Amino acid sequence: MRFTTVAPALILTAGALAGCTQGAMTAGRSADAAPQTQMTAEQVTAAAAVTRAPAPRPAARASAAQLDTTTPEQRAAAAKPAEAAETRLGTTVASLGNPSEGGFWIKTPLVSERGIGRIVDPATGKSAKVDLIPLDGPASGGSQVSLPALQLLGVSLTDLPTLEVYRS
Repeated sequence: MRFTTVAPALILTAGALAGCTQGAMTAGRSADAAPQTQMTAEQVTAAAAVTRAPAPRPAARASAAQLDTTTPEQRAAAAKPAEAAETRLGTTVASLGNPSEGGFWIKTPLVSERGIGRIVDPATGKSAKVDLIPLDGPASGGSQVSLPALQLLGVSLTDLPTLEVYRS
Protein backbone atom coordinates (compact mmCIF):
# COMPACT_ATOMS: atom_id res chain seq x y z
CA MET A 1 0.00 0.00 0.00
CA ARG A 2 2.87 2.33 0.57
CA PHE A 3 3.49 2.42 -3.20
CA THR A 4 0.01 3.81 -3.87
CA THR A 5 0.46 6.69 -1.42
CA VAL A 6 3.86 7.69 -2.81
CA ALA A 7 2.99 7.27 -6.50
CA PRO A 8 0.58 10.24 -6.73
CA ALA A 9 3.19 12.53 -5.16
CA LEU A 10 5.82 11.34 -7.62
CA ILE A 11 3.47 11.82 -10.55
CA LEU A 12 2.67 15.38 -9.45
CA THR A 13 6.35 16.18 -8.97
CA ALA A 14 7.25 14.77 -12.39
CA GLY A 15 4.45 16.77 -13.99
CA ALA A 16 5.60 19.97 -12.33
CA LEU A 17 9.20 19.42 -13.38
CA ALA A 18 8.20 18.68 -16.98
CA GLY A 19 7.54 22.39 -17.43
CA CYS A 20 11.03 23.24 -16.16
CA THR A 21 12.88 22.69 -19.40
CA GLN A 22 16.11 24.44 -20.16
CA GLY A 23 15.36 27.92 -21.46
CA ALA A 24 11.78 27.98 -20.20
CA MET A 25 12.41 31.25 -18.40
CA THR A 26 13.58 32.89 -21.63
CA ALA A 27 11.07 31.35 -24.01
CA GLY A 28 9.62 34.77 -24.82
CA ARG A 29 13.02 36.18 -25.72
CA SER A 30 14.50 34.88 -28.92
CA ALA A 31 18.20 35.63 -29.28
CA ASP A 32 17.87 35.20 -33.01
CA ALA A 33 14.77 37.37 -33.41
CA ALA A 34 15.09 39.68 -36.38
CA PRO A 35 15.86 43.22 -35.20
CA GLN A 36 13.45 45.96 -36.30
CA THR A 37 15.48 48.66 -38.07
CA GLN A 38 15.70 50.75 -41.22
CA MET A 39 18.94 49.07 -42.19
CA THR A 40 19.22 46.69 -45.13
CA ALA A 41 19.30 42.94 -44.51
CA GLU A 42 23.04 42.90 -45.26
CA GLN A 43 23.67 45.70 -42.73
CA VAL A 44 21.63 43.88 -40.07
CA THR A 45 23.59 40.66 -40.70
CA ALA A 46 26.88 42.54 -40.43
CA ALA A 47 25.78 44.27 -37.23
CA ALA A 48 24.61 41.00 -35.69
CA ALA A 49 28.03 39.48 -36.43
CA VAL A 50 29.47 42.25 -34.26
CA THR A 51 26.93 42.34 -31.44
CA ARG A 52 26.19 38.63 -30.89
CA ALA A 53 28.45 36.23 -28.99
CA PRO A 54 27.94 32.86 -27.33
CA ALA A 55 27.20 32.59 -23.63
CA PRO A 56 30.22 31.84 -21.48
CA ARG A 57 30.97 28.26 -20.52
CA PRO A 58 29.43 27.34 -17.15
CA ALA A 59 32.92 26.85 -15.71
CA ALA A 60 33.90 30.43 -16.66
CA ARG A 61 32.36 32.18 -13.70
CA ALA A 62 35.47 33.53 -11.99
CA SER A 63 36.26 36.85 -13.69
CA ALA A 64 34.94 39.44 -16.12
CA ALA A 65 37.59 38.40 -18.64
CA GLN A 66 36.34 34.80 -18.57
CA LEU A 67 32.71 35.92 -18.97
CA ASP A 68 33.45 38.10 -22.03
CA THR A 69 33.16 35.76 -25.04
CA THR A 70 33.45 38.46 -27.70
CA THR A 71 36.42 38.34 -30.05
CA PRO A 72 38.97 41.15 -30.50
CA GLU A 73 37.53 41.67 -33.99
CA GLN A 74 34.01 42.09 -32.58
CA ARG A 75 35.25 44.57 -29.97
CA ALA A 76 37.06 46.60 -32.64
CA ALA A 77 34.01 46.62 -34.93
CA ALA A 78 31.64 47.54 -32.08
CA ALA A 79 33.88 50.48 -31.11
CA LYS A 80 33.87 52.01 -34.62
CA PRO A 81 31.90 55.25 -34.98
CA ALA A 82 28.49 55.18 -36.64
CA GLU A 83 28.64 54.74 -40.41
CA ALA A 84 25.09 55.95 -41.07
CA ALA A 85 22.63 58.37 -39.53
CA GLU A 86 21.27 57.30 -36.17
CA THR A 87 18.18 58.37 -34.24
CA ARG A 88 18.74 59.49 -30.66
CA LEU A 89 16.28 57.65 -28.40
CA GLY A 90 17.26 59.33 -25.13
CA THR A 91 19.44 58.85 -22.09
CA THR A 92 19.29 56.12 -19.48
CA VAL A 93 21.01 55.17 -16.26
CA ALA A 94 22.68 51.84 -16.92
CA SER A 95 23.75 48.96 -14.75
CA LEU A 96 25.45 45.68 -15.48
CA GLY A 97 23.01 43.17 -16.96
CA ASN A 98 23.28 39.39 -16.75
CA PRO A 99 27.00 38.70 -17.31
CA SER A 100 26.26 35.18 -18.56
CA GLU A 101 24.49 36.59 -21.66
CA GLY A 102 27.15 37.04 -24.32
CA GLY A 103 27.50 39.81 -26.88
CA PHE A 104 26.95 43.56 -26.99
CA TRP A 105 23.43 44.53 -25.94
CA ILE A 106 21.32 46.91 -23.91
CA LYS A 107 17.94 46.07 -22.41
CA THR A 108 16.14 49.37 -22.15
CA PRO A 109 12.62 50.78 -21.83
CA LEU A 110 13.57 53.31 -24.52
CA VAL A 111 12.69 50.74 -27.23
CA SER A 112 9.53 48.74 -27.81
CA GLU A 113 11.01 46.30 -30.33
CA ARG A 114 14.40 44.74 -30.97
CA GLY A 115 16.83 46.59 -33.14
CA ILE A 116 20.43 47.56 -33.76
CA GLY A 117 21.85 50.69 -32.21
CA ARG A 118 24.65 52.35 -30.34
CA ILE A 119 25.26 53.45 -26.78
CA VAL A 120 27.54 56.38 -25.97
CA ASP A 121 29.13 57.41 -22.69
CA PRO A 122 28.97 61.22 -22.87
CA ALA A 123 31.62 61.49 -20.15
CA THR A 124 34.26 59.85 -22.36
CA GLY A 125 32.75 59.92 -25.86
CA LYS A 126 33.32 56.16 -26.20
CA SER A 127 30.59 54.18 -27.93
CA ALA A 128 29.57 50.60 -28.61
CA LYS A 129 27.35 49.08 -31.28
CA VAL A 130 24.69 47.01 -29.50
CA ASP A 131 21.52 45.01 -29.90
CA LEU A 132 18.60 47.07 -28.57
CA ILE A 133 16.31 44.83 -26.50
CA PRO A 134 13.02 46.06 -24.99
CA LEU A 135 12.75 46.12 -21.20
CA ASP A 136 9.42 46.55 -19.46
CA GLY A 137 9.04 49.73 -17.45
CA PRO A 138 8.69 53.48 -17.84
CA ALA A 139 10.98 55.29 -20.29
CA SER A 140 12.57 56.98 -17.27
CA GLY A 141 13.51 53.58 -15.84
CA GLY A 142 17.05 52.27 -15.89
CA SER A 143 18.63 49.93 -18.40
CA GLN A 144 20.79 46.82 -18.27
CA VAL A 145 23.96 46.63 -20.37
CA SER A 146 26.08 43.62 -21.25
CA LEU A 147 29.44 43.14 -19.62
CA PRO A 148 31.40 43.41 -22.92
CA ALA A 149 29.61 46.67 -23.83
CA LEU A 150 30.39 48.27 -20.46
CA GLN A 151 34.00 47.16 -20.76
CA LEU A 152 34.22 48.62 -24.27
CA LEU A 153 32.97 51.94 -22.91
CA GLY A 154 35.57 51.77 -20.15
CA VAL A 155 32.89 51.92 -17.46
CA SER A 156 33.43 50.21 -14.10
CA LEU A 157 31.10 47.24 -13.73
CA THR A 158 29.84 48.66 -10.42
CA ASP A 159 29.11 52.18 -11.76
CA LEU A 160 25.70 53.48 -12.83
CA PRO A 161 26.62 55.65 -15.82
CA THR A 162 24.18 57.79 -17.75
CA LEU A 163 24.36 56.64 -21.39
CA GLU A 164 22.93 58.03 -24.61
CA VAL A 165 21.02 55.45 -26.69
CA TYR A 166 20.72 55.60 -30.48
CA ARG A 167 18.90 53.43 -33.04
CA SER A 168 20.69 52.68 -36.34
